[in-house]
Amino acid sequence: MSDDDLWSIGELAEQAGATVKTVRFYSDRGLLPAAGRSSGGHRRYGPEALERLRLIRSLRTLDLPVTEVGRVLEREEDLADVIAGQLREVGSQLAALRWREAALQLVRDCPAEERADRLRLVGAVSAPPTTAALARFWRFALPARLPKRLVSAILESAVPQPPADPTPQQVLTFARLHALTTDALRTIGRCRPETPPVDKEFRPTVLYDGLGEAYRLASLDLRAQRPPQEGGALDCFVSAHARAHGLRDTPAFRRQLSGLLAMSADPVVERYWALAGELTGPPTGPPEPTLGSAHDWLRTALDDGLARADG
Repeated sequence: MSDDDLWSIGELAEQAGATVKTVRFYSDRGLLPAAGRSSGGHRRYGPEALERLRLIRSLRTLDLPVTEVGRVLEREEDLADVIAGQLREVGSQLAALRWREAALQLVRDCPAEERADRLRLVGAVSAPPTTAALARFWRFALPARLPKRLVSAILESAVPQPPADPTPQQVLTFARLHALTTDALRTIGRCRPETPPVDKEFRPTVLYDGLGEAYRLASLDLRAQRPPQEGGALDCFVSAHARAHGLRDTPAFRRQLSGLLAMSADPVVERYWALAGELTGPPTGPPEPTLGSAHDWLRTALDDGLARADG
């Protein structure tokens, strides 16, 4: 290609409808290689530079960082992967904006005497919020000897995710949940939801494996709006506790278990489940079952069964 077929920076900028400053910026960063130099040492560009410049500007219009643009141009990274990454980033930004909007509405619309308290609550939560404090709460509360698979499964069920498009009330509920778990962690030993072992043979893995199935069955009853009753869910629940202690499910054990569950009830944990239910429940209709509501259903079924046996 002869010099007559090449363009100066100014000519390339004019062809592309860009400024000379823009062309020089991309050229200096190696995104727009020159095809040659003039006798005076000035950079010269061919028609392929025009197409490359148009591609660069299109990518930048999508808000891709210059470094990402360079990787795409050099085929170091697939364009689809870069776009997917940008979509995730935009999604996170939109989630933060929706959360901030709902938080502002919450503070704006509350009674004046509640404004300072609500501002303190929502101000302690990032936007978009994370569930790190809630997860730490349960990691502290669960037995140290539980295998990772069980801990992960429990955290997945116990830690509610913040709504993607929250209402002001949901922002307040999550902020209260965040404050509850944060405060509880400052007081060592306040929250141990597992039943205290009755002997040295206590096996927490056996207990929590069994409880998972019991809570699943109880959740089916809750969704069907069935009252607490004896049956498969309760039998599974009692069996999990009995096997964890190397015992059998007997009337005497059920009575002992009822007493242990009553003693181990923790107001912090009960408040946690109440808030979690508010956060994840539908606007109308029965609330979505939580591990806490399943546990309460099973406890009531146990106590009712014992009462009928006594009656």
